[in-house]
Amino acid sequence: AKGFIPNSINIGVDGSFAPWVGAMIPDIKQKILIITEPGREEEVITRLARVGYDFTIGYLEGGFASWLSSGKEVDHIESISADQLATLLKANSSINILDVRKASEYGSEHIKEAENAPLDFINESMASIDKDKTYYVHCAGGDRSMIFVSILKARGDERLIDVKGGFQAMKESGLFQITDYVCPSTML
Repeated sequence: AKGFIPNSINIGVDGSFAPWVGAMIPDIKQKILIITEPGREEEVITRLARVGYDFTIGYLEGGFASWLSSGKEVDHIESISADQLATLLKANSSINILDVRKASEYGSEHIKEAENAPLDFINESMASIDKDKTYYVHCAGGDRSMIFVSILKARGDERLIDVKGGFQAMKESGLFQITDYVCPSTML
């Protein structure tokens, strides 16, 4: 969120890395340049290779810090807290909240004002997003929303704001109307 190379996408290595790489980069022959924390390059390359991504062309020595110190262009993702979003929603009930969790998670429990645009179907989800509107994007805890926002930002969508801590933080704040919980297994 604080800074990244423009047009890159963010898939955090500490989250569900391999499944999200597979979902977000369908072409296993896609050339990949890695930007990671120094010392984690080999780990990332190995984890990519384990799931069939053998076209890593290299990594940026020194990670993002070296890019930043070079003075090259940097982009960022705007983020707000659940409390800040609640204040905005109280002032304007028609703001757009986008929940990028799986449809089953959304169906189980969600913020009443939120639309669902699952990350795992991002190409279809993108079609439902109006580029002239601002969206406050969340997932369960923050990893998927950052992936979603970074991909759409790389494709030119500048009106996406990440909600730090995701649904968990919003629910814990007690400031949002949440649908009644439905056990996911009852939806099968």
